[in-house]
Amino acid sequence: MERSGLGMVSRASLRKAILLSVLIVSISAGALMTSFFPSDQNQSEEAKKEDCYLGVAFCGNTTAEAKLLIDRVKNYTNLLVLQSGPVSNSETATNEICDYAAEAGLKLIVYFGDLDPRVLGDEKSWRIDWVRSARQRFNNSLLGIYYYDEPGGLYLDTDWSLYPRAFPSNSTYDSAAERYIRLVKRDPGLVLLRNYSVPAFVSDYTLYWFDYLGGYDVVFAQVGWNHSLYQDVALLRGASRLQNKSWGVIITWKYDEQPYLATAEEIYQQMVESYTAGADYITIFNYPQLEGYSYGVMTEEHFEALERFWNGIVKNPKFAHGSTKAEAALVLPKNYAWGMRNPEDRIWGYWGPDEKSLAIWSLSRSLLTQYGLRLDILYDDPNFPVNNNYTKVYYWNQTT
Repeated sequence: MERSGLGMVSRASLRKAILLSVLIVSISAGALMTSFFPSDQNQSEEAKKEDCYLGVAFCGNTTAEAKLLIDRVKNYTNLLVLQSGPVSNSETATNEICDYAAEAGLKLIVYFGDLDPRVLGDEKSWRIDWVRSARQRFNNSLLGIYYYDEPGGLYLDTDWSLYPRAFPSNSTYDSAAERYIRLVKRDPGLVLLRNYSVPAFVSDYTLYWFDYLGGYDVVFAQVGWNHSLYQDVALLRGASRLQNKSWGVIITWKYDEQPYLATAEEIYQQMVESYTAGADYITIFNYPQLEGYSYGVMTEEHFEALERFWNGIVKNPKFAHGSTKAEAALVLPKNYAWGMRNPEDRIWGYWGPDEKSLAIWSLSRSLLTQYGLRLDILYDDPNFPVNNNYTKVYYWNQTT
């Protein structure tokens, strides 16, 4: 089954994809290819020089549309996320767009919904060789592969009570965490990327901590959906800090119908807050291609806000990237994968809220109000001790 990018199909359809993944957890990682890339680095030295990558996701259908978008943004961005389902089916179109973007001076992140050699078929088998050779072909312009989408969110929002064998009667939060991490780690696409030493990117809207444990190198929080930006940053930045990973945001829909995106001023503020909080990547999900719009779903006002952010913030030495540091941390129970979107949210998609949930909800609301972007939210895990990383540490079972 081909897996699609954010917003390209319904979340219900994507849930079917992750259920299919459950069936392949027994695949051995050793059955796939060995490395063709040096294993001593995840990113090129050139890539490490940038404080923040700012870009737009291309989600259109043709190379002509992609080139039009690249020409529109190349003077005030440094990143193109090639996130088109139709383009990802064509090696020729993928190469043409990547070549054009690289020549324009943009870095590249390329989306593939599936990299399992057993199911790609002849028409898509080119992706395997493409992954192997792309970083050489594009002369370090390729930052990595955006692989699959929303693994944590889809897992959390699947009603696992419908699949009783997935959670035996003796299941615990710890066993659920082990199962999720094992499932992600054994995904053939992630195994392939690891073997080729290609950084793996993904976007998600919850369970960022466990996405990193599963093997993703960079996670984007899906900003929008009327979520709390401060909470998303706290959860993602905290996970990346303790696990020594990179993080970013992808600004997604606010509405399920036109105009889809928030106003240009709202998006500008989201970019500013993400930048000052230290996001390594900031991008806008530019989908769908609307009739009468030249570039996708973004309006002229959105492009003007993007250019204003680039010139006034990113390229302005008066604004320091990551200037808003996390001073405090909230530590949740180990493997407590509670969605935290509302007091009734589920844990691992299987259990409802328990006796800890209300206390965590109340304390997290209080601390987010008190600290804003200066709060990180972590999990109690001896493999990733908090140590002296924060001025103040709050545990879930203490009051402020």
